[in-house]
Amino acid sequence: LLKWKGEDVAVLEASSIYKPNKVVEAKEVYGTSSLEHPTVFSLIAETGAYYVGGNLHGIKSVSFPYPVQTPAEVRALLPEGKPVVAFQNRNPIHSAHFELLVCAQRDVKDSTLLVHPTCGPTQPGDIDGVVRISTYEALKEETKQEFPMFRWAYLPYSMKMAGPREAIQHMIIRKNFGATHFIIGRDMAGT
Repeated sequence: LLKWKGEDVAVLEASSIYKPNKVVEAKEVYGTSSLEHPTVFSLIAETGAYYVGGNLHGIKSVSFPYPVQTPAEVRALLPEGKPVVAFQNRNPIHSAHFELLVCAQRDVKDSTLLVHPTCGPTQPGDIDGVVRISTYEALKEETKQEFPMFRWAYLPYSMKMAGPREAIQHMIIRKNFGATHFIIGRDMAGT
């Protein structure tokens, strides 16, 4: 039985249990085994000593302090047959981000823009996810009349700072949510 904040969320039928070499894993995935990297530190210091794999059976979705939608729910909000430009960020949104959104949406003819920031657990020094979401919600409200082609959804995911590999992972995630195009920032995932 798997729990999240005291709630039963899934049952795992364990079919494999093993002890990983976390130093090798960190080096292969993040390109470093330095504990100064926030996700390497979390992997080595906070993740359990054993990994368990097997069939996972969901009981219910995890509750978050902000609205979260499944990929199918987000895709249902998008117009069929039109390009969708996705924007991902882990920071509070500001005016430079917004100008990037406007330009990207205009560059892809007849597109919808999916604003889809990560809002899961933060890295040291990051602003809390709920606070970050409030900046997106404020901008959504301020711009909904002028930019009806924008759609807003939130991803309960923590950035791993895994560089180009994570950038590709984010593109795949956004494709699952309906995106046909993806905006890559100047330092996407710590590249």
